[in-house]
Amino acid sequence: MSDVPDDRRYTKEHEWAKEDGDRVLIGITDYAQDQLGDVVFVGLPDPGTEVEAGKPLGEVESTKSVSDVYSPVTGKVVDKNAEVEDNPELINSDPYGRAWLVAVEAGDDDGDLLTAAEYKAFISEEE
Repeated sequence: MSDVPDDRRYTKEHEWAKEDGDRVLIGITDYAQDQLGDVVFVGLPDPGTEVEAGKPLGEVESTKSVSDVYSPVTGKVVDKNAEVEDNPELINSDPYGRAWLVAVEAGDDDGDLLTAAEYKAFISEEE
């Protein structure tokens, strides 16, 4: 079973959202990075970009495929993780820590986010 921290919410597309002060950090889950395989490239939006819950905000490329990353929240990108752009393999080694993708100043629409328990149940159905 993949690691699923309780301190954040999840999407059925395998992204996570974690409140961090007045912004929301977004990344992809341990389950997603495991399905992708070795990540070799990350494409992220620049600060100032508006993102919408459920719509693509960037992409992650692995040795197997290219996958869109969907925003779990609606808002404006206020920061992107240059470290993960320079070292995309961080997504494989630390998907819930150093490999956050973007920080968003979120509005009120947080889409249909799952709790950790709901996400665990969802991925157990997929496995």
